[in-house]
Amino acid sequence: MCGIVGGIAQRDIVPVLMEGLKRLEYRGYDSAGVAVLDGERHIQRIRSVGKVATLKHLIDGAALSSNLGIAHTRWATHGMPAERNAHPHMSGERVAIVHNGIIENYASLREELSGKGYVFSSETDTEVIAHLLADILQTESDLLHAIRRASEKLVGAYALAVVSPDDPDQMIVIRAGSPLVIGLGVGENFIASDVFALLPVTQRFIFLEEGDLAHLSREEVRIFDSDDKQIARDVRTSQLSASKAEKGPYRHYMLKEIFEQPAVIAETLEGRIHKGRLLEDSFGFEAKKLLDKTRNVHIIACGTSFHAGLVARYWLEEIGIHCSVEVASEFRYREVVVPDHTLFVTISQSGETADTLAALRGAAAQGYLGSLTICNVPESSLVRESAVALMTRAGPEIGVASTKAFTTQLVALRLLTLALAKRRGMTPERERELVEELHALPRQVEVILKLSDAIQEMANAFAERHHALFLGRGSFYPIAMEGALKLKEISYIHAEAYPAGELKHGPLALVDAEMPVICALPDDPLLEKVISNLQEVRARGGELFLFSDQKVKIDLDHFQNLTLSDIYPSTAPIVYTIPLQLLAYHVAVLKGTDVDQPRNLAKSVTVE
Repeated sequence: MCGIVGGIAQRDIVPVLMEGLKRLEYRGYDSAGVAVLDGERHIQRIRSVGKVATLKHLIDGAALSSNLGIAHTRWATHGMPAERNAHPHMSGERVAIVHNGIIENYASLREELSGKGYVFSSETDTEVIAHLLADILQTESDLLHAIRRASEKLVGAYALAVVSPDDPDQMIVIRAGSPLVIGLGVGENFIASDVFALLPVTQRFIFLEEGDLAHLSREEVRIFDSDDKQIARDVRTSQLSASKAEKGPYRHYMLKEIFEQPAVIAETLEGRIHKGRLLEDSFGFEAKKLLDKTRNVHIIACGTSFHAGLVARYWLEEIGIHCSVEVASEFRYREVVVPDHTLFVTISQSGETADTLAALRGAAAQGYLGSLTICNVPESSLVRESAVALMTRAGPEIGVASTKAFTTQLVALRLLTLALAKRRGMTPERERELVEELHALPRQVEVILKLSDAIQEMANAFAERHHALFLGRGSFYPIAMEGALKLKEISYIHAEAYPAGELKHGPLALVDAEMPVICALPDDPLLEKVISNLQEVRARGGELFLFSDQKVKIDLDHFQNLTLSDIYPSTAPIVYTIPLQLLAYHVAVLKGTDVDQPRNLAKSVTVE
């Protein structure tokens, strides 16, 4: 949603701030800004709408320099994209502040502060914090204590960084629900919302924990926990390089990207869920009025993104939202019936997929309620041309066969489903349950990744095969489609996916001892039916490769099975995707294909 960078040093901090902002561009943003203290102890602030490059041009023209400053990239939540709404925000000359997250009680605080004579120049929730701090500083001389007092009045998720001319040799930060990291240097210290922003200046980091308040000077960092007890947090040395585009210890980019999924899923959730609640304002300024009116959804996508849309159809129709999902290249060439109050949703990793982009442009004249894109590239055409964008935050994906982009698309679609479910009577108790299941997702994926060696052993059975059949039912049918696509993309094995119940209608003719059949077996209401379908496979001599929930009892013979534990029903399709990705990867390695750049394929399909 937003990016924070800050630092205090002997040297000019402005180049560090600008490099940090550039490295956070992948998170998505619509405006950016910097605030520094000059030699006269005045706050110098420069903000702009648009790219970081635009801000840099303004800063270069102003010859801005300082050894203490904060910077920010913003994705509009409260207030439209405009310079007045860009961070940092100030209260007179008393404080400057940057903020990630959502302040849910900002309206009541704004009314209270307006009554005291504070004048607001923006529509943001962040400016409320700046004025609240300034008000507390009328009676509290210590900035550290003032921020703690202010935090006691804030409801929501936030990470804050504050500087003040009254305290020119310190920066104060606090974390509650949104991540914040401190980077340690020699005679200088830094803060950011993402380690990647600071890798050019340090590899030593402290990750603040929930409720932590920290005081940074050039020479030291003091941290206080939620009980205001000074505490030492572990210093960790990052093994990441300054370039996310390096493979590091992994043999292929694809494997690296598979193993990045716990982190990027957590990143996609960051600032969007908190304490059992969906923080819907994080979807952006225009989202609420669109979602309030949505009664139907049309999802348009290609390839892997199309499979993500198919999973979402099951989720959306469970809550009573009619949903159709279509391949963009077909949708754009037929007459479309658009029901009233239909939201047009596009999904794309690159945001430049030619057919999907053409479909969006054609939809403008077809009577849709509005458009929303789920995308991984903030400066892409789809993001620029859609009314609302929900960024997936997967980071650069180099491997042609999509992995982390797919799972983060599913996470974003799950968030969209929750937002629409709230409008259709979902209780707070149910919301809390589903949000906690999302919160547990990165940990569950980490557990599944530990099965990589076992899946590598399973892959040996595929080395000499020329065909494979993937089966699934319900929302696991699209997951089977994605598994088949991954295998064919990188191993060149012909693979097909079918709903398991369709076996008897033709595909059984393909099954023999040379046909591996791959199937996910979650513990869900369709389990017994799927096992019955698998019995049909075994009766024809087919070899089964299963991924099952640990609670599932399988009464079959001649099969290979890996069990998955602690899987929640609402996120199970996302979790079961991981072993299918690993299976395709290990089979491709055994066959000696070009895993990262398979023949005939391109990462971003920008032609029809």
